[in-house]
Amino acid sequence: MELKMIQTLRALNRKVALLVGFGLLACAAFVLTDIIMRRFGTSLGGTEEIAGYAMALATSWGMSYTLLELGHVRIDLVRTRFKTFGRALFDVFSMIVMTGVIITIAIKAWPVVAHSLTNGSRANTPLETPLVWVQFPWFAGWVWFAIMSTLTTLCALGLLLKRRHTETESIIGAFAEQDTLQ
Repeated sequence: MELKMIQTLRALNRKVALLVGFGLLACAAFVLTDIIMRRFGTSLGGTEEIAGYAMALATSWGMSYTLLELGHVRIDLVRTRFKTFGRALFDVFSMIVMTGVIITIAIKAWPVVAHSLTNGSRANTPLETPLVWVQFPWFAGWVWFAIMSTLTTLCALGLLLKRRHTETESIIGAFAEQDTLQ
């Protein structure tokens, strides 16, 4: 059940990553168009602002994809000295801690959005973008990451309790070790 859940989450996050990737491509095309237009003495304006928004959204939404593809940076100096069970324990512990941090970030991100909603805040730029237009999808990305992290942690805990340590490593272990596990 746990492995099927992780496969489903990975498939779902690949779709999200594709959408985010297309958004980044559209942003790059917008910036390129602006650069070309500058050569002819005109500009679209606001490209740096929009690119900044795109990066914030790509980061918040891309974190869950990176998690499920084992792409987050890990420092495993102690962990690598243990056998499969010990590594699985370290992995589950790190997931519990990370999930707690991500849930805290998602909770703390809401007041930023709520404040912008209440005040009708706009960017202090020529575009005067309503900040909630950017902050709400940014917040939703952090919530998505919190949900994905929680579900992944629960799956890993389930596998650990069933003594399926190698499978635990395959869903939350260090990416560099995946080649040696198979």
